[in-house]
Amino acid sequence: MKTKVLTLDNTAAGDIDLDEAIFGLPARPDIIHRMVRWQLAKRRAGTHETRVISDVTGTTKKPRPQKGTGGARQGSLRSPQFRGGAVIHGPHPRSHAHDLPKKVRRLALKTALSVKQAEGKLIVLDAAKLADGKTKTLAAKLKALGCNSALIVDGPEVDGGFARAARNVRGVDVLPQQGANVYDIMRRDTLVLTRAAIEHLQARLK
Repeated sequence: MKTKVLTLDNTAAGDIDLDEAIFGLPARPDIIHRMVRWQLAKRRAGTHETRVISDVTGTTKKPRPQKGTGGARQGSLRSPQFRGGAVIHGPHPRSHAHDLPKKVRRLALKTALSVKQAEGKLIVLDAAKLADGKTKTLAAKLKALGCNSALIVDGPEVDGGFARAARNVRGVDVLPQQGANVYDIMRRDTLVLTRAAIEHLQARLK
């Protein structure tokens, strides 16, 4: 399928062929959901922890006699029923990551690209370069392109001036092609790919 290519100044710069096997797949919300869950689970720190009874400082003495007081039997003041006591079955440090087949991950990325193309929210740029590296300049250019919430994916290396200018633009993320992922594509309204990004993504996902 052919798609128009624009410059950063919002002028025509020819056409580009998009591979139907990557940009023309049907929407699969189930696959995208699985992929987003996998990404978010993988990046969780998993450092939450509660104290078990051996972690609680306090006496080991029996608080009161077993019988004769009329109260319930108690074995320790560090038990969970007492204030400052232990927590039973609480969370402990662990990895939240789970497995997801590589084929599913590849399909999810292709599906995310296809969804943006089908919705008309894919913009192809000739190049993402900005000589002066000024945020004000880039913000004006992106506004003219209609990119209020956008993920911009460049080739293997992002232009330094462009990355510096985009750093302070609200709602805009910039990634090299190897960092393109389903979560970042779906969390932004518009996907902006450069010619170099498309060439590398099509070679990587074929």
